[in-house]
Amino acid sequence: MESIREIYRIGHGPSSSHTMGPKKAAQRFLEKHPQGKHFRVTLYGSLAATGRGHLTDRVILDTFSGRETELVWKPETFLPRHPNAMKLEVLDNNRLTIDEWTVYSVGGGAIADDQTPVETVTVFPHRKMDDILDFCHRNSLRFWEYVERFEGPSIWPYLEEVWQVMQESIHRGLVKDEALPGELKLLRKAHSFKMRAPNFADPFRRRTQIFSYALAVSEENAAGGKIVTAPTCGASGVLPAVLYYFKKVYKTDRQAILKALATAGLIGDLVKTNASISGAEVGCQGEVGTACAMASAAATQLMGGTINQIEYSAEMGLEHHLGLTCDPVAGLVQIPCIERNAFAAERALAHNNYALLSDGRHRISFDEVVATMYKTGIDLQSKYRETSLGGLALANAMPKC
Repeated sequence: MESIREIYRIGHGPSSSHTMGPKKAAQRFLEKHPQGKHFRVTLYGSLAATGRGHLTDRVILDTFSGRETELVWKPETFLPRHPNAMKLEVLDNNRLTIDEWTVYSVGGGAIADDQTPVETVTVFPHRKMDDILDFCHRNSLRFWEYVERFEGPSIWPYLEEVWQVMQESIHRGLVKDEALPGELKLLRKAHSFKMRAPNFADPFRRRTQIFSYALAVSEENAAGGKIVTAPTCGASGVLPAVLYYFKKVYKTDRQAILKALATAGLIGDLVKTNASISGAEVGCQGEVGTACAMASAAATQLMGGTINQIEYSAEMGLEHHLGLTCDPVAGLVQIPCIERNAFAAERALAHNNYALLSDGRHRISFDEVVATMYKTGIDLQSKYRETSLGGLALANAMPKC
């Protein structure tokens, strides 16, 4: 299983699969052909269907800036490997292909092609939660200690940077109140929610706080701001909101938060390894559902939960998002994405409470719900998997809210 660094990628929104992945692919192709003057990029499936709303065209044209670049959109064509596919070609002066590369943006900013699997370096020897639980019990390890054992001490400076970027995205998002870019003209809400929070008594004040933190990051992501994938851009508001909530409400110290980040990364890693975190492949259950599982695990650890209670909390985080479709209005990472981050953050706190009331024993394991999520996602019709061809994407009448 790969490093949790692959779950936490620092970059700019609004989409890890539609902006970060294509940008990386374009950069690598350009590095291979630095003298190229003419390029053609063909976008397939979900990349083509929602690429304009996700700024895919902008990052590609920016990468090939100063060169003649043709974009071809084929939203009706889905390649077998993954719904997020693109073909890059370098052309001669007669517009004949010199070289080409078909590549897939498989979620979280990662890319792969037909010859190689997803770019990764194996770090962890186990691929299943049950095996990790068994190993931790036999060696008296907590999840964060398991991560440290196989990642090495260098993981902590990286998580320091991750946590810093997460906090900065919250701080920026809480003070801005202008409309988000795009045709929806959606107004930011994080700032107004924060201002209203003191007017409420508990528990409504605290609920408003966590809503505002999640909205702050998600709105920054939608505006193309700097965020951390957790596990994706579209779901980047859930985990930071929960961690920042613990910092502000419970005065949780930095070291505890870094350890919670390690555990949350392990949860995301398991989902990515055994299922998918790509909305184009399995729907939003793979993005917001995984983010909720990560945040649920982190919250339970921060409240002193055992590894079995943490596993239970993570299982609920994913289970209660099963079947969630990815149907962004106008192809933008705004409706329903932003609100989903806020409610997933609140759900994570509920899963934490529920798990801590138990002894950690339950009938459906985390491994089982991950497998179920993947099967459910594959069974979803493509119009509900980040193509904006069904669901809320068609029901919306262009509100000016």
